[in-house]
Amino acid sequence: MKVVAFKRELQGSGASRRLRNSGQTPGIIYGGTEAPVTISLDHNALYHALKKEAFHSSILDLEIDGKVQKVLLRDFQVHAFKQLVLHADFQRVTASEKLHVKVALHFVNAEISPAVKLNGGTISHVLNEIEIECLPADLPEFITVDLTNVDVGTSVHVADLTLPKGVTAITHGNDLTVATASIPAGQVAADAEAAAEEPKK
Repeated sequence: MKVVAFKRELQGSGASRRLRNSGQTPGIIYGGTEAPVTISLDHNALYHALKKEAFHSSILDLEIDGKVQKVLLRDFQVHAFKQLVLHADFQRVTASEKLHVKVALHFVNAEISPAVKLNGGTISHVLNEIEIECLPADLPEFITVDLTNVDVGTSVHVADLTLPKGVTAITHGNDLTVATASIPAGQVAADAEAAAEEPKK
């Protein structure tokens, strides 16, 4: 994905406010061997890009003055109630340097799992993203969580995930729970009531 930015000479809150009033969003690029560079970006283009999941977990081509750099979106601030992006931070990416980044989880095959298909249970997503480490070339857009074999009373943990080649999950020593399968409390009560009403043979 490509992002076009412009070098920003003026700094400070007044300059940033004037930028936003003119439809631009202030930002910064940092990291690597070069000094940080303050930039401005087209607000509407950035606002719509932020709605795409891939924009948050892909290596981006950031163009400034005709020169393209590989970067990763590291942070952004949005106004509390206006549809306004206040600031964006990008980190330069080096091909040989491993990244630490959060990547979205995509859950598949819940409807064919024993928990749902055989037992009428529900699968709750405990995590929506996990932190990973990998080289830029190995960065996945998302990680798939296959729920095919999940049954009631069991959980899926980070250790159970099939990670793409070159990707390591960072769990800080804890095997985090990704999803759990259970039967809703209301259904348990209804089943118990139905069983109690059955005539004894």
